[in-house]
Amino acid sequence: MPELPEVETIKRELEKAVLGKKITKVSILNPKVIKEPSAEKFKKELEGVTIKSILRKAKLLIFELSNGKFLAIHLKMTGQLIYPGTGSKLARVIFGLSDGKNLDFNDGRLFAELRLVDDWQKLKFIQGLGPEPFDLSVDKFKEMLANKKTKIKPLLLDQTFISGCGNIYANEALFRAKISPERPANSLSDKEKELLFKELKETLKEAIAHKGSSVDDYVQLSGEAGGYAKYHKVYDREGKPCLRCKKTIKRITLSGRGTYFCPQCQI
Repeated sequence: MPELPEVETIKRELEKAVLGKKITKVSILNPKVIKEPSAEKFKKELEGVTIKSILRKAKLLIFELSNGKFLAIHLKMTGQLIYPGTGSKLARVIFGLSDGKNLDFNDGRLFAELRLVDDWQKLKFIQGLGPEPFDLSVDKFKEMLANKKTKIKPLLLDQTFISGCGNIYANEALFRAKISPERPANSLSDKEKELLFKELKETLKEAIAHKGSSVDDYVQLSGEAGGYAKYHKVYDREGKPCLRCKKTIKRITLSGRGTYFCPQCQI
């Protein structure tokens, strides 16, 4: 699933590519990705409107439109936005734009969601989100962890606790902070909490700078892969030597998610 760095990358690229352009035509090739309103109303209310701004909240993209409505796009596991669109077999909705080019919404497995709403902030998904790492102070982060007995890795993936961070960057930040993913959150010292907070934000910033990690279906708006995967220190490196101590990287499952760590460096 695209995480905060991937969605932020797409948001910045959309701002350069489609901001201020009019949606002239909406071609719905598979209505299953449209969760609200009906496909017919979705098409009718989008055609002829201008894209005023592009917002991002956690892993959600939001188009502010000239008719006062908002197009909310949740890419989930397999969603992609491609510009200029090529009309590939994965295209589910094609947005024709006033520049004569298309913005394709692709989704190979139909997991992604499109919603046209009056107020994106009232979406159930949005109302349940915790704060993003960049919106927190270190003191607030420490306070949030203080009474949590949950293992730290699953806690970082809990979007109601802290939003935007997913599996890749939780693995990477914990490695950089030298903290075992199995540690209960409330067992971390203040120093460890401070280091984890710093490394979580630094990891996300670096991933954004390299336009995200293409390890599954994520691609940039151009269709090109993101460049951060080659900088991963533990994620998807099971059986390979730790880049710090040469011990073999292990993989376990925590809360149903693959978890990569160094058994010697992370304690």
